Amino acid sequence: MADSHATKTPAASPPRGRSRPASNAPSLAADVRVRLMGAPDLAAYKALRDLMLAAHPEAYTSDAETELRRPPETYLVRVAGAADGGWPFTFTAWCGEWMCGAITCERDERVKVRHIAHIVGMMVHPDARGRGTGRALLDACIDLARRRRGTELLTLSVTSGGAEAIRLYEGAGFVRYGRLERAIRIGTRYHHKDLMALRLETAT
Repeated sequence: MADSHATKTPAASPPRGRSRPASNAPSLAADVRVRLMGAPDLAAYKALRDLMLAAHPEAYTSDAETELRRPPETYLVRVAGAADGGWPFTFTAWCGEWMCGAITCERDERVKVRHIAHIVGMMVHPDARGRGTGRALLDACIDLARRRRGTELLTLSVTSGGAEAIRLYEGAGFVRYGRLERAIRIGTRYHHKDLMALRLETAT
């Protein structure tokens, strides 16, 4: 959902993929792959994130101007747990060499709350919407969170006016348990956030 920007990539992690489709990109319906993100994907991830933050400021807590100044390697933390069965992890959606979506799942490691994981940073490029990309990312995230030992609950927040996103989450079994009024302020306008949760298993 945002405009891509040229950035310097880490020497040890050359960029892989693009943030938006080439004119001859294959059909998303025919070729969408979802996989865990690795360090070589960080430049494409940042480009997609910059695009989404700029195009849809009401959907994200982070602001585009601040995030634009961050180098790609600062997002390495979002793949920190992917290799060793830990947290956090990020799934990306690809159409050929074009990254068209992403979703991150993280968990607070404090003992009393580490049974709860949180979905953040759900992004689907406008050209990839309506073709199952978001649901594929969400399903992959839920499945892996469920397989992470001790995870009982998934939570997320979604802008209250985002009907399409809310339908996606409800379709995956999330239920709204509250609303944070005035969660985001953009200029003089406020946006509320619906708080949603999905029970993964029953505690024993």
